[in-house]
Amino acid sequence: MRNLIKFCLSLFDYLTEKKIINQLKRVFLNKKTISVIDIGAHKGEYISSIIKNFNISKGYCFEPNPKVFKILNNKISLNKKIELLNYGASNNSGNILFNENIESSSSSINELNKNSNYYKKKFFLLNFLGLNEVTKKIEIKVVTLSDFIVENNINKIDLLKIDTEGHEFQVLSGLKDKMHMINLIHFEHHFDDMIIKDYKLTDIHNLLEKKGFKKYFKIKMRFRKSFEYLYININYNS
Repeated sequence: MRNLIKFCLSLFDYLTEKKIINQLKRVFLNKKTISVIDIGAHKGEYISSIIKNFNISKGYCFEPNPKVFKILNNKISLNKKIELLNYGASNNSGNILFNENIESSSSSINELNKNSNYYKKKFFLLNFLGLNEVTKKIEIKVVTLSDFIVENNINKIDLLKIDTEGHEFQVLSGLKDKMHMINLIHFEHHFDDMIIKDYKLTDIHNLLEKKGFKKYFKIKMRFRKSFEYLYININYNS
């Protein structure tokens, strides 16, 4: 049952991904190469799709989970245009506790709400007999994207993707005065209460709108209370 559920969700995610890629192709239609920052690269699912569909000039993949990072490294390390980074991004730089969950795609800096009905349904299926520890806390390094951009002498970013399971607002806040350097931002937002977060989608929208971005595209993820959003910088100078 567990494997069947994962297969079905993977299939629906693939269909969603195709629609997003089509939108990205429209935005980058006239660009020969694109630069990419992937925050929450996981096992390389997203960056692999970008590599397949676009010519990348330079890419950076952030993945703080050491176990998942090994998989990412084995999958992507031969591509010399992609730099793999075993740490995360936030609104401050330093060391922070990370919740490594039994389902790696749900791992996050943020805590899980164990009273959530969505949490109970999801982890009942994933940990049916209760034999495994749902969450293990580990210490990770995080940086602000503002500091990262300065330290790596980055002049522009065509695509910034953020999938950090409830920490997206903090990652965006960490851009500080460097947000104007980004052409397109792709992020996921959860509307369920499984992950404890101190912001709403409105907060992200207002932050991006204030910085000159407008909502370009959104799509719902099947069988989940989550949406994928694309916001485009209307003042971006390529």
